[in-house]
Amino acid sequence: MNNVTPANENPTEFSSADETSLLVIILDTNPGQRILRENPHILTQCVDSVIAFANSHLMQKAQNKLAMMACHSKSSEFIYPGANKPLDIRQIDGQYEIFTLVEKTVKANLAKFIASESIALTNESLLAGAIAMALCYIHRIQRTKPPGCKLNSRILVVTGSGDSAFQYMSYMNVFFTAQKLSVVIDVCALDQHLSLLQQGCDITSGLYLKVPQLQGLLQYLLWVFLPEPPIRPKLVLPPPVKVDYRAACFCHRELIDIGYVCSVCLSIFCKFSPICTTCHTVFKIPGPLAVKSKKKKIKL
Repeated sequence: MNNVTPANENPTEFSSADETSLLVIILDTNPGQRILRENPHILTQCVDSVIAFANSHLMQKAQNKLAMMACHSKSSEFIYPGANKPLDIRQIDGQYEIFTLVEKTVKANLAKFIASESIALTNESLLAGAIAMALCYIHRIQRTKPPGCKLNSRILVVTGSGDSAFQYMSYMNVFFTAQKLSVVIDVCALDQHLSLLQQGCDITSGLYLKVPQLQGLLQYLLWVFLPEPPIRPKLVLPPPVKVDYRAACFCHRELIDIGYVCSVCLSIFCKFSPICTTCHTVFKIPGPLAVKSKKKKIKL
């Protein structure tokens, strides 16, 4: 008899003491993204590709768990499993009930989330906050898992937004928190290069990929991000690119190559300031170097 999970079962419940893989997908739905401003219908294609990828993750193993989040410029929200009562799903055209449940729940909650949000005027989304929510969710699941059950957790960020230096500190906090919790962060960039998120992938031993062609999004998701981290070294994946480890200054929130660092709180500034705006430490203004006078030789 096959091990079939009922459609109305809580997706976060665990079975016996088996190895379980938890995948949290963060989908950036900010309409201020350039690719969505130029062609709003791309969001439907991205959602369908992500849902197919999520179902493929559940299809790999009956114990695999899934959670999905929608991210906007002002808020983030779980769209699967969601806070509402699970939908009563019956088999449609021979499709597995869990796959139908994921598709219907994600699309219904995503429509409510987009309708409740105002039109964004910026292409920057609160991805750092969404990753923090995902880490809290993963930590809660880890605490409630039964003894002897091994949980492998990872986060996949699918976004077309630009890089936001204003979230630099928040990014660094969630990256090192994920590293401490042994949570892998993967990033799928749809439009432009994201140096800060690339740093997070490198810190947590995740994968970063800028999709060359958006039409093949599902193929790239299945090829690169579907295999779990322990299996990836045995596969032929895209070669890693050089990581841009530039830091963002605290004064203008711009990435810099050379700057000044506060010796007390380690804040970074692009120009010298006598007072640190973070910890208010006062520093001495560097003056010109004193020139030592040469000693005159005494003639005997």
